[in-house]
Amino acid sequence: MATDFEHTLASSAKLEGTSLHTGGKVTLSINPAPVGHGFKFRRIDLPDQPFIDADVDKVKTVERATTLAEGPVKVHTVEHVISALAGMGVDNAIIEMDSNEPPIGDGSSRPFVELIKKAGIVAQDAPRRTWEIREPIHQESGDGCLITIVPSKTFRVSVTNVGPDGRFTQYFSSEVTPALYEKEIAPARTFVYYEDVKPLLEKGLIKGGSLENAVVVRGNEVMSKEALRFPNEFARHKALDLIGDLMLSGKRILGHVIAVKPGHGPNTVMAATVKREYSRMRSMVPPISIPSGEAVLDIHDVLKILPHRYPFLLVDRIVDFVGDSKCTAIKNVTINEPFFPGHFPNHPVMPGVLQLEAMAQVSSVLMLRKPENQGKIGYFMSADNVKWRRPVLPGDTLFIEAVVIKIRGSIGQTRARCLVNGEVVSEGELKFALVAS
Repeated sequence: MATDFEHTLASSAKLEGTSLHTGGKVTLSINPAPVGHGFKFRRIDLPDQPFIDADVDKVKTVERATTLAEGPVKVHTVEHVISALAGMGVDNAIIEMDSNEPPIGDGSSRPFVELIKKAGIVAQDAPRRTWEIREPIHQESGDGCLITIVPSKTFRVSVTNVGPDGRFTQYFSSEVTPALYEKEIAPARTFVYYEDVKPLLEKGLIKGGSLENAVVVRGNEVMSKEALRFPNEFARHKALDLIGDLMLSGKRILGHVIAVKPGHGPNTVMAATVKREYSRMRSMVPPISIPSGEAVLDIHDVLKILPHRYPFLLVDRIVDFVGDSKCTAIKNVTINEPFFPGHFPNHPVMPGVLQLEAMAQVSSVLMLRKPENQGKIGYFMSADNVKWRRPVLPGDTLFIEAVVIKIRGSIGQTRARCLVNGEVVSEGELKFALVAS
């Protein structure tokens, strides 16, 4: 099956069974969905048959399972069916249920894999957008759980499961493809420690639990209707849950997910982090349209005002004036800048002093625009309260703002700052003298 296009189900298919936590009977159907739809649950047992997005923003509780909610409408234990859809290469689907929880089956995602295969999978006419992780994403929690995503050209999970007192410490690592998911991950069943059963029942959970749909660990022994399917079945099931929970970020990724003692809480926190980091990455794409109007100056206008020339002209366009007191300019930072080959060539960043110079040039444009100052040159006198807050990298669009603080005779003072994607990267207060050229 090609993986460079989005995929959905070729037809609808149904599965009946008992839910794990509520213990009720439920019928679940998976249905085709259009491009860009993602995964959505639909409660067909409720008035208006409401939808709930499979989105980390909808996560409400994460005790022993992941629960989504939209107002009073809830869907419990969503991770197994989402894991199966994602693992089998489905991007868009509607999951309809006549109850608030999917059937638990045998405690694995294999029943959902079989359902997906029954429905069939078809390619759609839109390229699949997969985010390649370029910088590590890391989180830790107080209970010893850590999850890290590091760059990789494939999607891979590596999981270490550690039970109470170190019991059943297991490790599993695999690339995740539809074939590997079906064979190596989907059959792994959910498990519970015997000492946790009574507290869970007291909380109204696992009402539908039995040795037919879960493995129970008592001491160092395993209680199950059948032998363990893998020597490291618990670690594999943790990987299964992790895949489902991370997909709540709404993004397929290329990256290596490394998890120690994962659980639904930490998993969904990481999903929220992935969603947030993806949004931050996308925000690095500058606006398609540049503000226009009478005060916008293109490069030819800038060259008429400033005496600087390549390679020291650090202003590409003036995009806004607010009266005579504020000016905003743009500098497109490209890998072709002459300073990158010599300034940390293996990790190119724009020198801070050049950001300061860019602020000075924009300040000069603001001052030299006045009729009485035309034809003059602005010379630096001082720079105070200068701060650099984060690196400026090739591909960034630098927005440079300057505001007049005071003018006295030929001495001007401005407060300036540089921004990338709305975040301040550097700032300072500049003083300079305007002299005849």
